[in-house]
Amino acid sequence: MNLKKNLRIGVVMIIALVGLAMLSGVPTADAASKKLKVAFALLWTIDDQGWTTAHYHGIEYLKAKLGDQIEISYTEKVLAADAERVFRNYAQQGYDIIFGTTFEHMDPMLNVAKDYPDIAFEHCSGFKTGPNMGNYFARMYQGEYLAGYMAGLMGYKNVGTVATNPIPEPIRGINAFTIGLHKGLKEAGHAFEADKANTVVWLKAWRDAINETTLAETLVARKHDLIRQMADTPDSSVAACAAGVPAIGYGEDAARYGADCALVSSVWNWGPIYVDKVQQVMDGTWKAGEYWGGFDKNNIVLSDFHATVPEAVRQKVLAEKDKLAAGQDDIFAGPLYDQKGTLMVPEGQKASDKDLLTMGWLVKGVRGNIPQ
Repeated sequence: MNLKKNLRIGVVMIIALVGLAMLSGVPTADAASKKLKVAFALLWTIDDQGWTTAHYHGIEYLKAKLGDQIEISYTEKVLAADAERVFRNYAQQGYDIIFGTTFEHMDPMLNVAKDYPDIAFEHCSGFKTGPNMGNYFARMYQGEYLAGYMAGLMGYKNVGTVATNPIPEPIRGINAFTIGLHKGLKEAGHAFEADKANTVVWLKAWRDAINETTLAETLVARKHDLIRQMADTPDSSVAACAAGVPAIGYGEDAARYGADCALVSSVWNWGPIYVDKVQQVMDGTWKAGEYWGGFDKNNIVLSDFHATVPEAVRQKVLAEKDKLAAGQDDIFAGPLYDQKGTLMVPEGQKASDKDLLTMGWLVKGVRGNIPQ
């Protein structure tokens, strides 16, 4: 009898302890062992040497930081037409947070998010949000400004840029680069020739290796002294190097992919964003919102400088980077004029985030039009 009584008491105590744990919010063993499920829809392949490779590096960073607490899946080559199917499939499988990594994923993700209100959705580079769908981006224009500043300090004043699609993101990058170029040339005592400081040609695509090479070679043939890559592959930088003209890389470190003449590259750094968003979901603090970080959040980094970049130039560029990292972003402070000489940002003011996100004009010093 005593044995049976003791067993009954033991069982009651166990049940009570489990109940207390549940009431106090302490997870049981099963709950504690459950991993958060995280999914990514990637625009292209993880070895594309550009946009998607940068996102994959972010996924690797996330694994390194939270890998034992999460389960990660990703799908490559998710174009707009297939995006809704991919998002819906992940939602049906019970993923806790789903990332779309390109502008074209925005509307398909919004459609799916409405049907799964208990799942967190995050979209890269878009402008639409919902109760359970936020967006995130990085201030790449800050890196482009620093690259232009470096180029100006080194005396490059006839730059050729292979641009991508004529939407606000590349446009503000072109403008930031040109503003930095002007500042660097002025500080170094060189003339800023507004009619040819930065000549822009357009791919009308995010990646097109053949045309990237062709356009870079054309700009070299026209005697431009520096080629600036903006596309998602390093091919325009590689083509410049092959022709004996220095380049500036973009998105990933172009020097890692054969562009050994690249003076510097401005590089996406998505990892800290992914860790932050996933941790918020794990903590129960995630809310849909709009996120746009730069050097202040370590969401943009500069690659190593090429050996030919003088030490004095490096120090000046890094000093500007430190200002941006401290939150002092005056890149688009007035007075700023467009190509036709129209005052766009008055002295004493600076462009707002809304102005930057909708930018549809080119600063004085850019040669070439915005295609319709």
